Amino acid sequence: MKTKVIYLCNNCGYQSPKWIGKCPDCNEWNTFQEEQQIIPNKKNSISQSKFPHTSPNTAISLNHNFQVNNQRINLKYPGLNTVLGGGLKVGSMILLSGEPGIGKSTLTLEISADIAKENLAVLYISGEESTLQIAERAKRLKIQSENISLLSETCLENILSQINTLNPKFLVIDSIQVLYSLELSALPGSISQIRYCTERLMEICKGQNISCLIIGHVNKDGDLAGPKVLEHLVDTVLFIEGERHQHLRIIRGLKNRFGSTNEITIMEMVESGLEEIKNPSEIFLQGRKKDAIGSAITVTLEGSHPLILEVQALTNHTVFGYPKRTASGFDINRLQLLSAVLQKFLKINLNSQDIFVNIIGGFKLQETAVDLSIAAAIISSFKKIPLPEKTVFLGEIGLSGELRPASHINKRIKEAEKLGFTTIITAKSDKPLKANKAIKIIELEDIEKVAKLLFT
Repeated sequence: MKTKVIYLCNNCGYQSPKWIGKCPDCNEWNTFQEEQQIIPNKKNSISQSKFPHTSPNTAISLNHNFQVNNQRINLKYPGLNTVLGGGLKVGSMILLSGEPGIGKSTLTLEISADIAKENLAVLYISGEESTLQIAERAKRLKIQSENISLLSETCLENILSQINTLNPKFLVIDSIQVLYSLELSALPGSISQIRYCTERLMEICKGQNISCLIIGHVNKDGDLAGPKVLEHLVDTVLFIEGERHQHLRIIRGLKNRFGSTNEITIMEMVESGLEEIKNPSEIFLQGRKKDAIGSAITVTLEGSHPLILEVQALTNHTVFGYPKRTASGFDINRLQLLSAVLQKFLKINLNSQDIFVNIIGGFKLQETAVDLSIAAAIISSFKKIPLPEKTVFLGEIGLSGELRPASHINKRIKEAEKLGFTTIITAKSDKPLKANKAIKIIELEDIEKVAKLLFT
């Protein structure tokens, strides 16, 4: 066997014969690592003509009577079951990722306890913690089960040997970045090792119908670390969001071959582990100050779940020549756009103002339907006038200052009714808006009319 040196991008897996500073595929800097690639000798290589493929795959008709395995395991978290598409599918491979200390190992151990209650064997493999550390966490979470086996190991060959010996029905790998195979000379955590170990685990799990949960690290940008092939190999990708120093956790499905990717569940980290929140809208509104300047309420949609959130904005006279724009939980480029629209059409001088926007609870807003609430909070802070109580702001703002209706508006209105809001300010819509008599809906065409209604 011969070897040659290649360079692989840690971010996307792009191969290069020499080291380069910037990856031409993903445009990331300083992501190339040196690895050894094995080249088989020509004398020992297998000739396809000498050894023909004797058992080729044959095409199967779409009308064939396929035997589909729809068996699922219901976990104790109804919201997590929804994110997974109706429970944990037997034989599936799940990749769980999130920042360090966010609760990945805690959630994984509680899922293992649920599966062990079904009298199914669980093998929990950790390459980052000892079995004693895992046992201490299980004791803190009040988890006791003879069906859960613990193993501290990083060598793939030893792990596969234990799988064949114990024959588990649920396998946990914590984490994939620390595993290595003796078949490769690359270092643990390299692209070659991650890809090879994942493929071997998938081969044995699919062959023996073992459900597998793999924990993955994140990179410096907060995205899933490792090559993209890792995401393509698994059936489901779950991501845990939230601040490590706060108690709320959001579990989001980024990929799911057996269900929708538009579902989330919100959990709370407590001393005894993770608890699912039944009404997250009330949690996000806790501690809101009455008649607060620069505070607005909106309803966002995460999958099929409407959530009521508080948006805060602060404007302050800048001491520098260039005003600062800072946002936590909101797109900074979108904030720049909204600031320009407000300055042009409302004739308010934001060029001399630093603008800070914060979404309460550590939530990250992705949709444009919250534009109106952001704009209302900024104007409220600038004019030092509080917004009306029990009022919800919904709508997208265009570059010409016009308001555009939010999607699924009736679902958002219904959520606002549940929590006792009495007024909704939104864009004019062609669809009829459904609301009871206790709530007032004000439909306006542009941001100028909104400012005139609220601040004159």
